[in-house]
Amino acid sequence: MVSERNQSKKVCVIGAGPSGLVAARELRKEGHVVVVLEQNHDVGGQWLYEPNVEGEDPLGRNTFLKVHSSIYGSLRLVSPREIMGFTDFPFLVKKGRDMRRFPGHGELYLYLKDFCDWFGLREMIRFNTRVEYVGMLDYSGVIGKDLKWVVKSKEIKKTEKVVEEVFDAVVVATGHYSKPRLPTIKGMDAWKRKQMHSHIYRTPEPYRNEVVVVVGNSLSGQDISMELLEVAKEVHLSSRSLKISEGLSKVISKNGNLHLHPQIDTLHEDGRVLFVDGSWVIANSILYCTGYSYTFPFLDSKGIIVVDDDRVGPLYEHTFPPSLAPSLSFIGVPRKIIGFPFFESQAKWISQLLSGKRTLPSRDEMMQSIKEFYHSRDAACIPKYNTHDIAQFEYCDKYGDHVGFPHLEEWRKQLCISALINADANLETYRDSWDDHELLQEALQSPHFTQFPAESFTL
Repeated sequence: MVSERNQSKKVCVIGAGPSGLVAARELRKEGHVVVVLEQNHDVGGQWLYEPNVEGEDPLGRNTFLKVHSSIYGSLRLVSPREIMGFTDFPFLVKKGRDMRRFPGHGELYLYLKDFCDWFGLREMIRFNTRVEYVGMLDYSGVIGKDLKWVVKSKEIKKTEKVVEEVFDAVVVATGHYSKPRLPTIKGMDAWKRKQMHSHIYRTPEPYRNEVVVVVGNSLSGQDISMELLEVAKEVHLSSRSLKISEGLSKVISKNGNLHLHPQIDTLHEDGRVLFVDGSWVIANSILYCTGYSYTFPFLDSKGIIVVDDDRVGPLYEHTFPPSLAPSLSFIGVPRKIIGFPFFESQAKWISQLLSGKRTLPSRDEMMQSIKEFYHSRDAACIPKYNTHDIAQFEYCDKYGDHVGFPHLEEWRKQLCISALINADANLETYRDSWDDHELLQEALQSPHFTQFPAESFTL
């Protein structure tokens, strides 16, 4: 719903990754006073590569992780650059930089730096500042419309002094690829050899001449397995399902030292890894590519917001807790979407709700919508931990309708589908060989690109 009011709020954005940066920009457009708190020394969030993981917990069980980024050295994008950019700042090829369609992680980091500098966002960001606590001011069990938030933060590596401030609203944009999600395996705590989550995997060299078990058949699990083949004696890929893509099947068939197994049954102190089909291998290392969990260790919501088996809720449209909205919001929670445009639509909606231009449905209506959504997921036998896996263009378009955000362009949808199909069939080569040239030309001739020639973004 649209309203004519225009109110300026003091807003805290937690995180200066892609979702936090676009949130800061949209909030400022609406006239809000914005402070962005970022624990690292620069923008980028997950895309700010950190090669030094010494001293990190190998399985990432600490509440506050030393290293935020889970990016490994050789990582390249799994989507073509054409679909990645924000709507008014395309991810253009720049001479002298990584000009590939599927560039390395460093190029996306530079894109985010360009975005930050082009829109003058850096002045709003406090770097090397970790949020220790976020809670409601004068909470008495009754939620009012004038709810305010206490935010306590600490400047890392300097004074370590805790600063306490009060904000009208808080936008949580901390991402969800930092807290390792681990399986529960019998014997896991007693297994004496090397175990590590892919969160702190950086290069294959530490695994030279080893027998390595990689747990998880995700994109990262496949990527890392193929990289390990260059140095490891053997790589054993363990997956919940033995139904694999054509591309992975091709890799296995031509690499005698890559083996596919079902789930692990037990780990034994002598180094044996026993799989549920009875087969086993003696391994030097186990690398868990088993995904990530949502975590908000700083947030004191008095039990209103909980993370239950990776379901963050209750959240209306994956963004607003009904009894705390719009003063508390989450941006970037959904997975398996074309991220940047979706973050942008979220940021616009949050900003316009805070300024009073738009209003949300009633609390009861939002709760009913959430219950219906949960019921639909349960009826479709979708596990609770996949609550925020969307994978629907239609949902992104419906979400945009809340705020008048344009639907995803058809070329963006088709390029995304084309890349997924190509990756499924040609796992080793899809980033460098493709047959979607006509779609690519259509994209490059669209207003998204033609209105913004490369030289206009020279900084």
